[in-house]
Amino acid sequence: MDIEAEIRALQLDSAEDGTGMAIPVDAKPEEVEMTDKVEEVEMPDKVEEEGTKDEVDTKSQPAQDEPKVKDKEVAPLEDAEGTDEMESQKKRHLNVVFIGHVDAGKSTTGGQILFLSGQVDDRTIQKYEKEAKDKSRESWYMAYIMDTNEEERVKGKTVEVGRAHFETETTRFTILDAPGHKSYVPNMISGASQADVGVLVISARKGEFETGYERGGQTREHVQLAKTLGVTKLLVVVNKMDDHTVNWSKERYDEIESKMIPFLRSSGYNVKKDVLFLPISGLVGANMKTRVDKSTCPWWNGPCLFEALDSIEVPLRDPKGPFRMPIIDKFKDMGTVVMGKVESGSICEGDSLLVMPNKAQVKVIAVYCDENKVRRAGPGENLRVRLSGIEEEDIMEGFVLTSVVKAIPAVTEFTAQLQILELLENAIFTAGYKAVLHIHSVVEECEIVELLQQIDPKTRKPMKKKVLFVKNGAVVVCRVQVNSLICIEKFSDFPQLGRFTLRTEGKTVAILFVEVSKLSCAFSCCVTFQKRSLADCCFSCCITDLLI
Repeated sequence: MDIEAEIRALQLDSAEDGTGMAIPVDAKPEEVEMTDKVEEVEMPDKVEEEGTKDEVDTKSQPAQDEPKVKDKEVAPLEDAEGTDEMESQKKRHLNVVFIGHVDAGKSTTGGQILFLSGQVDDRTIQKYEKEAKDKSRESWYMAYIMDTNEEERVKGKTVEVGRAHFETETTRFTILDAPGHKSYVPNMISGASQADVGVLVISARKGEFETGYERGGQTREHVQLAKTLGVTKLLVVVNKMDDHTVNWSKERYDEIESKMIPFLRSSGYNVKKDVLFLPISGLVGANMKTRVDKSTCPWWNGPCLFEALDSIEVPLRDPKGPFRMPIIDKFKDMGTVVMGKVESGSICEGDSLLVMPNKAQVKVIAVYCDENKVRRAGPGENLRVRLSGIEEEDIMEGFVLTSVVKAIPAVTEFTAQLQILELLENAIFTAGYKAVLHIHSVVEECEIVELLQQIDPKTRKPMKKKVLFVKNGAVVVCRVQVNSLICIEKFSDFPQLGRFTLRTEGKTVAILFVEVSKLSCAFSCCVTFQKRSLADCCFSCCITDLLI
């Protein structure tokens, strides 16, 4: 007992603080905390002496701090979630589609961008290098990052539109890798319809540029389709400049630029404002993330690819407008999930929406943007949306997720003004002509029911003479009919849902550009003559009436 008394006495002595106040050993944590507060108020300048820490404070400290730690753990989690969402909203977002002739290096360039931006690690690259070497295709390994399908890797041709994401300091980018082969132009149209910016990849290798540029080459058709589908800004990257047939030759670069500029003008692009040329090497990554070294290319003083992408302005979007999201894909994952790009309006968890044209009422359970779950998303974003109230088999590609108020119209017939670009040999455009209609994510067979009037190319006014048929280059107002209900909009309200192309037997019959007509049209889209300037021959190709 004497030993216990001595220990207790020592504890009481050691518990005495600098003010002479004693703290009982059995004091509650709240009392200890109050004592500390009194000391701080009465003696703020008092410096704690070394070696005066007592056992009582040591024992009571965890109990005292425990609730505070819990508070700190909960609050930052909520703040961090909100901060991440705010950070993602601060960065602007752009959808970039890579287009061009087959084998120009689109997938390789896209893969190199992901590698340089840190989206792919060295170990994965080494794996792809080995895989490509085993197939005797050593230069294809960068394309394997974008071409994940085994068929694509074996053939070396992109079939489906590849999708990936990367970020710079100011911008979030979604890469859309469109196929270049002429057999897969419908897939290219699907990718370009989701894009804000186009990167036209041209091979500088001798013979490859000429193949893509000559009549029937995909360089030409992709440019025309991109402009038709609303891609107003274009980066023309002259790829494979490191090839032994080119060796960063300024003469070869200037030759390609001089041939492309007139064609881009005739396709409706303002070359000075909307087009930028730059040389790159997608395989080795030269002039992509950083500017090419002067020892390699002494004549180039312009920006690198990343700088050029960062300098592009984001197109105007309306976050408060009626919600519109064309559906490009769907699958099951704890419910029905649809994918698409928001063209107008905003979406939040808990929203009640419609799936058109079947008028199914659905509720938004979750929204995912770039693989991250978000509470809210605005126009221009590529989303995955989990829905309740509808089954996967009740949704088709080309359907539109829309707001209940001001829902998108669904029609089977409409009146359009368009210009014929290139008909099949010995074909004429008349009532009964059949083609395939491409509008946003819709691919539907259509028939020309009636030619209403022809537009004079010189005066741009309707001709009085009744029209029975037209040929290449003609501008005509006609009535178009489709077999199933499709969702379309006025061009003036929603440009991406008002542009369309007509194709038949692998050729683009009619393509549509910008609104210049003074006619009172509901949909606007127009086409240019191949050998004349846009100012001379750009006419409105537009849907003038919806027949519901």
